[in-house]
Amino acid sequence: MSNFVKDTSIVREIWGKSDTILLVFAGTSAEFALNKAVDWLYFTGKLPKDPLGRLFSTVQYAKMIVFSKKNTALKAIDQIAAIHHTVEKKRGQHIPDWAYKDVLFMLIDYSIRSYELLQRSLSVNEKQEVLDVFGNVGQRMGLKNLPLTYSEFEKLRYKHLEEDLENGKLSKDLYKQYRKHLGFFRYYLLLEAQILLVPNKVRALLNLRRLSLLKPFMIVYKVFRSLRMDWLLKELLLPPAYKEDIKRMNIT
Repeated sequence: MSNFVKDTSIVREIWGKSDTILLVFAGTSAEFALNKAVDWLYFTGKLPKDPLGRLFSTVQYAKMIVFSKKNTALKAIDQIAAIHHTVEKKRGQHIPDWAYKDVLFMLIDYSIRSYELLQRSLSVNEKQEVLDVFGNVGQRMGLKNLPLTYSEFEKLRYKHLEEDLENGKLSKDLYKQYRKHLGFFRYYLLLEAQILLVPNKVRALLNLRRLSLLKPFMIVYKVFRSLRMDWLLKELLLPPAYKEDIKRMNIT
């Protein structure tokens, strides 16, 4: 049985490093809050109640998909779809197709943005690889009319950013939950990471600055990582209760 994602795929490199994954979720946490379908996150109450716990739960599914044989990955995707269908049944409504696509588009975009911020620029072919992998996930979940080329994706991504985001009451409440669960220092670290990553539309809706205080720090971090001392910075910056979970994000 072949792997769901090829051994040589850039997606495995992106999702095999804890620092990249954490940046992906820094970016997506901003857009989740702004998405017009954010009320679905509040229906079960799980995300606002435990945003960090939901992060690591999502990471486990992502790793299962990216680093597993095809049949195991497909079962994981089917399980994700089944969980969403159960929520839809309880609420008596369907999650909009565009909302599913928004999440898929976030994962594609922030996977690329995070890797490029920490590592290097990706080629068009590598970006296409990221699109293909998450496109396969979307197809398995039954999504229609997904972009087939990266240039098509960029156009649809821009359209979704313009049409599907707003800074509403639940957006503000979710940010309050981020602050509550992360604490003062790590919450502002999250904001600075978001400034580094998010598109202009997201930055404007959240009233974020254009320049992040973390930008000079990224140079220091890369030096520490080249010396295999990045763990020291992670020990200082990340929540102690989740240190083991963060270590398990790394795939060697």
